[in-house]
Amino acid sequence: MRRITGATIVAGVAGSPVTHSLSPLIHNAWLDAAGIDGVYVPFQPAGDRFDRFVEGLRGGAVRGINVTIPFKEVALSMADEVSKRAHDAAAANVLVFEPDGTIVADNTDGVGLLGAMKAQAPGFEIAAGPIALLGAGGAARGAAAALVTAGAPEVRILNRTLAKAEAVAGALGGGVKACPLSAAPEAFKGVTAVINATSAGLSGEGTLDAPLELTPETAVVMDMVYKPLLTPFLKQAQDLGRRTVDGLEMLIRQAVPSFETFYGRTPPELDVRALALGVLGEGR
Repeated sequence: MRRITGATIVAGVAGSPVTHSLSPLIHNAWLDAAGIDGVYVPFQPAGDRFDRFVEGLRGGAVRGINVTIPFKEVALSMADEVSKRAHDAAAANVLVFEPDGTIVADNTDGVGLLGAMKAQAPGFEIAAGPIALLGAGGAARGAAAALVTAGAPEVRILNRTLAKAEAVAGALGGGVKACPLSAAPEAFKGVTAVINATSAGLSGEGTLDAPLELTPETAVVMDMVYKPLLTPFLKQAQDLGRRTVDGLEMLIRQAVPSFETFYGRTPPELDVRALALGVLGEGR
């Protein structure tokens, strides 16, 4: 049984809803394996009181929090110091509370995306060609920023509402192109990867009408959704023989730098993916 002491380092994840989050499972498993006097807990502040919740954490009694839907943009606005990654993404998924009252914002979603691609699609080269990105919300902007920084020659953002895609493209500048979702048949031509940055497919709800059959046979297909692990989008890709990357791997990869920030150590070697799959009721 975990022993809480006066020196226990407290961190957590804030979202609404947050009950589905696998982050507490992942971080607490690492804490146990490393023998760190720490705990990682879920927080579910009221949707209109997130700012007050964050203000109440100034001073470092809680070392930091990961931030998930729908608070990432608000989290960024609460910070006194903002990393380049968070600035480029226009959202923060990490807030750190310094003892002097300063709040520092970061974004590790891009790290998670790139790490997942490297782990599950070995040999994939970000710089090898254009990448199609579905969605124009905070997750899409963070992904686009990370892809551009990693050397993608072109990121094609497809969204039902073109104005939203144009806003992301305008904010990130050269190399990012906005397209209506109806232009997918043309936008998918010659891509090296297609990434779903929308919530379509979450818990089996909704599907994406994406013509993946028009992508090159060598294209990699990724879905940021991890519940279910095999979304209809990824199932379509697998049926077409495309390599796939799942959202669980991204979640785990983005958690690594968060853990290092909160607890001051690299996570120990531990198969947290197997633990997460057990909770999801999925096979390895």
